[in-house]
Amino acid sequence: MKLTGGNTPWSGQDIQRFSQLESNLSCDVLVIGGGISGALVSYILSKQGADTILLEKGCIGKGSTSANTGLLHFMNDDTLTELIQTLGEHKGTGFYRMCERSVNRLSEIASSLSVDTEFRHRSSLYYASTEDDAGKIRNEYDTLTRHGFNVEYWDRQTIKSHFPFSKPAAIYTQRDAEVNPYKLVHGLVSDAVHQGLRVFEHSGTENIEYSDNGATVKTKHGSIHARILIWAAGYETQEWKPDRIASLKSTYAIMTEPIQDLSSWYERALIWESSRPYLYMRTTQDNRIMAGGLDEPLHESGCPDVNLTTRSRRLLKDIHDLFPELGKISVACSWAGVFASTQDGIPLIGRHPHFPHSYFIEGYGGSGTVYSMLAADLLAEVANGSEPEELNWFSLTRSLKTNSSCN
Repeated sequence: MKLTGGNTPWSGQDIQRFSQLESNLSCDVLVIGGGISGALVSYILSKQGADTILLEKGCIGKGSTSANTGLLHFMNDDTLTELIQTLGEHKGTGFYRMCERSVNRLSEIASSLSVDTEFRHRSSLYYASTEDDAGKIRNEYDTLTRHGFNVEYWDRQTIKSHFPFSKPAAIYTQRDAEVNPYKLVHGLVSDAVHQGLRVFEHSGTENIEYSDNGATVKTKHGSIHARILIWAAGYETQEWKPDRIASLKSTYAIMTEPIQDLSSWYERALIWESSRPYLYMRTTQDNRIMAGGLDEPLHESGCPDVNLTTRSRRLLKDIHDLFPELGKISVACSWAGVFASTQDGIPLIGRHPHFPHSYFIEGYGGSGTVYSMLAADLLAEVANGSEPEELNWFSLTRSLKTNSSCN
């Protein structure tokens, strides 16, 4: 699977490299996949003392992580109102609280790493794309506040007094963040190595043998026996274990050249909208703008960048439409990536009946990094010998029910 296309913003950054697996080893937990999901769970496991190995078929952070734009929202592609309708009140609100905690956990971890991951707390503006969506925004605000989430409702005048654009309504929150995902991955892995993590690159899985006490993963030049396997292979998992409720798409993003004056961008807030597929934007530490979205079904060729040129032009126009006072803006790089979502709006995490001793992290959706943090904490409990109740919510084989049947 071709995961990305175009020029991604992080690929040129200098990072640590690791050797190929060329021996026969054993460990307690083997993590397969060196993106954000694999890095987070490896870091947590090694920190709690588990004998852990991280295996990557290519280079750490060079897959979908290289196309990640680094927005960290506790709100989701599916609103809390929608999730309550789909999952029931207990699971819907519980999931949102887990996402809120995961943003805070990412903050704690980023601040403890030995490298600067460019993690910054940010406010967010989630605006109504159309007049028809204004009522939806108000309803979502009421749902969030009723369940204890600290958000504000902004009307048209309030938005206009803070930004150079006007929208019918918005939800404003200060509970979100941004990060350089590539630096985050390598900061996690580097520090985890000092905690005892063993890492191997260019070591793809060629065969797996299961036994009563675990599984043995064989690569071209070596093997690893582990009590537990954690698959963190991202979207490529769908090539060999397609999930009934998951679908693959193409998503697009651009990053501009540095802009001299961004003072009109209130608090450097993360910006996104109610329309689906939605537009999102953020700024960077060096005064650039990232914009992305325009998700669409993955092209039959499997290449995510077939429409990259036209979509990049559209994203640049979207920036101009919101911030016309910025004048001429130049694109420094544009890229496309494979993206996945689930029918019920929550990720896939846990066991699969066809893969013994194995757990999967499939953080599909617009808050993938947040979902990866959530999954890492859940599976760290599993490695310690207990399976939290919430793991059942994210079952890979769950049925799609609605409302009271999901309580």
